[in-house]
This record gives sequence, C-alpha cells and structure tokens, in this order.
Amino acid sequence: MADTEVDVTERKSSGRADPYANRNSRESQFRANRFKLVQEIIQSILRAKGSCRILDLGGTEKYWDIGAEFIQDHAGVLHITLVNTDPVDVKNTRLFAAIEGSATDEALLRGQKFDFVHSNSVIEHVGQIPDMRLFAENVRRLGERHYVQTPNYWFPYEPHFRFIGFQYLPERLRVELLHRFALGFFSRQDDRNNAASLVRGSRLLSTAEMRRLFPDSEIRFEKFLLFNKSIIAFR
Repeated sequence: MADTEVDVTERKSSGRADPYANRNSRESQFRANRFKLVQEIIQSILRAKGSCRILDLGGTEKYWDIGAEFIQDHAGVLHITLVNTDPVDVKNTRLFAAIEGSATDEALLRGQKFDFVHSNSVIEHVGQIPDMRLFAENVRRLGERHYVQTPNYWFPYEPHFRFIGFQYLPERLRVELLHRFALGFFSRQDDRNNAASLVRGSRLLSTAEMRRLFPDSEIRFEKFLLFNKSIIAFR
C-alpha cells in the first residue's frame, strides 16, 4: 500500500477527515515540500528523453494534485501508472492508468521498464523486512530512477497513530491501546485481531535499514526541527 492508498484504507476504518484535503494543513505542506525532489527528478528525465513514464507503487491520482501545475504543464509527455492491491479509479485516463498488483510480487510488470519509480510512504506497510526487500528489488528492477520515501522509525512522533513514541512500545501494548482508544487515522477497534492487524501493518524503518534495502541510492532526510522526520532513498 502507499501513502495515498493507506490514507484511504485507514479512513475507512476511522471515518476521520482527510488532512490532505486541506492544502494548508501541516501534512499537505510536508508533502508539497517533498514533491520538489520528485519534480527535479522528472524534469531531469524530461530534459534527457523528452518524455517520462512513471510507475507509482501504491499511489492514487489524488496524490499528484500536490504538483498539479507542473503535471498539467507537462501532461502531454508524462504517463503515470498506479499499482495497488485494490482497484483504484482514475478520472484523467490520458495521464493515468491503474492496475491491480502487489509491489512485493517478483513477477510484477515483468519485462517492462519505467523511467521513474515513485513510492511515498508505502514500504512501511508491505510487511516485514523480507517483504520490504522484495519491494525494494522491484523498485530497482522496474525503474531507471526512483524515489522512495518512508517515515523515520527514530522520529519520536508516529505518523499513522499520531502518538509520541508509539512505535517503541511493545506490540501487545500498542494493540491494547488501539482496542481502547481512537488513535490517529484509526477508530477504536472492538476486535483485538483487527487492532493487531492495523498495528502490524505499519512497520517503520530506520536509516540503516533503508540503506541496506537501497544500497545504490542516495539517502536524504525530511527535517522537522532538529529531527529527521522521514527518509528518502532516491537515484
């Protein structure tokens, strides 16, 4: 799943407002600043090739609204393929295509190559380290260039449950908290099994883990105050 796909799934569980719907929200501002690097990579591809085929693992059309002006200015030379485990509808079929598939599937889009593989807050939702390794291998296999962003495990504020230090607590306690309280994007879960599934579905990574998953990538950090809020591996 991805940043935007995760948003959709989480809000089905919570019924809470989408912070990205407000362009002035802190979440939207972080995402817009993050998009500057994405835009730089796309621009460099356009200068070299004149067009750019983008594969967005777990993305939705809505996510790309953060760069709407840039995207529309180059709509004739861009094409974005969205991959999600569940069906995703697209409105602008000239610019976007959507397919069902798993980003950890070794056979995903076998034989194809994209100019740029993009992933925003996805890798922490695909499972455990072996699943993340499959995800990273697909990113590197399918794209000449890539951008993979994920929240930093060592940033004290857990962004999905919106709880300081949540990721450092024992899993049993995290499950119990979600069973008793609404946290972040999630409503209170009456069923402990559902709570456990949601807790296990967000496994944050450290910088060292990202370096091991993307050994030939450059690592950059998104900062908040003096902390590394998120980690970006790009090439």
